[in-house]
Amino acid sequence: MTMSSRVLGLVRDIVLANVLGAGPIMDAFGLAQKIPNFFRRLFAEGAFSQAFIPVLSEYREKGTHAAVKELVDSVAGCLGSILLLMTLLGCVGAAGLAMVFAPGYYVSSPEKFSLLTDLVRITFPYLMLISLTGFAGGILNSYDRFAIPAITPIFLNIFMIAAVLLVADYFPNPAYALAWSIVVAGVFSLLFQLPFLRQIHLMPSPKLDWSHPGVKRILALMAPALFGVSVSQLNMLLDSVIATLLGDGAVSWLFYSDRLVELPLGVFGVAIATVIMPSLSRQSAVQAGEKFSQTLDWALRFVVLIALPATIALVILAQPILFTLYHHGKMEEPAILMSSYSLKAYALGLFAFMLIKILVPGYFARHDMKSPVRIGIIAIAANILMKPLVVVPFVILWGLGHVGLALTTALAAYVNAFLLYRGLRRQQIYQPGEDWPKLWLRYGVANLAMALVLIGFLQLWSDWSHGHTLTSIWRLSVVCAAGLVVYLAVLLLFGERIKHYRARD
Repeated sequence: MTMSSRVLGLVRDIVLANVLGAGPIMDAFGLAQKIPNFFRRLFAEGAFSQAFIPVLSEYREKGTHAAVKELVDSVAGCLGSILLLMTLLGCVGAAGLAMVFAPGYYVSSPEKFSLLTDLVRITFPYLMLISLTGFAGGILNSYDRFAIPAITPIFLNIFMIAAVLLVADYFPNPAYALAWSIVVAGVFSLLFQLPFLRQIHLMPSPKLDWSHPGVKRILALMAPALFGVSVSQLNMLLDSVIATLLGDGAVSWLFYSDRLVELPLGVFGVAIATVIMPSLSRQSAVQAGEKFSQTLDWALRFVVLIALPATIALVILAQPILFTLYHHGKMEEPAILMSSYSLKAYALGLFAFMLIKILVPGYFARHDMKSPVRIGIIAIAANILMKPLVVVPFVILWGLGHVGLALTTALAAYVNAFLLYRGLRRQQIYQPGEDWPKLWLRYGVANLAMALVLIGFLQLWSDWSHGHTLTSIWRLSVVCAAGLVVYLAVLLLFGERIKHYRARD
């Protein structure tokens, strides 16, 4: 389901590139979409879900269904009131938000700033809608109903594609049609999940009970989690903020690069993290330390299996992928090239991004919110310190400031991942399996073989900018298939089997 959602998201981005390209309108829309999504990831998918699921899992393991229902009702009322207040403040203060998140537009581009303000005002209610959808999805995930929350994001992609292709001509600017489609998708996504909550007898009846013990615990856990869970999002948002100072196109180049990195991250990293969080929470609740470590180990095996080849492939195939997917309509060759440079930089951090998704639940499932916060502060501080040291030379020497932004974010992700991993090891929460040295050797050889195959094909097909779209699709499919076959063949040759990646919980 997650794969279907992300693939359709890729189709949506192709449509956006075809219609909007990488100019001022796409800059404004891309940033307007990021602002409510940032708050969504920070409060709903980030801090809230990481605080809510462990508490809900504990109630489920140790309490009655009635106690779980009372918790759900109280959380629904309190969360809903907070989100309603935030939505009203966001809509009223849209100009202020636009000023904070796009200082470059405020200073040098009044028309783009005005458009961004309008789009933020339209899209901000999506924060409340999708956060409540995330709340419903968290309940379903805690009861091992993963399919419905995973498929729900498909509706956003469908509504956005329909807005571009069917109703954009009825608006003075296609960005307005896209903005309204986001809100409509939020309403539909929330309504879609409610019948499935009714099936497990947890349809919320919201009540405002701030004194409920579970609500107090969730709020206490959320406070530090607000920061610790969203370090990567904060760093990427910082890239977009600074990119508004770099002229037209910079935000769009980073947007298209980010979206391609998000594809494997969302399909595998987020999906694995979503699956293990309820398991880790239940194992922590019953103090099953060995199983807790085994669950983390299982997840990390999958990350290494998938993230390393995905990282290498995105770096090597950045231009072929972008030319094949986006070189249509208003997306011209210079924009493709600029996006490819930042894609390579972001892709270097993909392995770390995925590790963070897996390691953070290892803390939050145990109600340890402080450690990820402390580590997150260090990672963001490292990112901020690296920005002038890297971005300024990239601007002066090559005029590629957006690449410097992406590169520092990737490097900061490795700082974050390393410290998270070291913390779990030092506290003896996670103990790696004894076969990891052999695994690293197998993965190393397999990835090297795959990289050589990809490079070899690029020597054979070096020009991707002028070919027919169907030819490019066929070539890219052959290259990717060949790389995948070689990668898996080497792993099989070394003794890796599917059974080694089956969950042991």
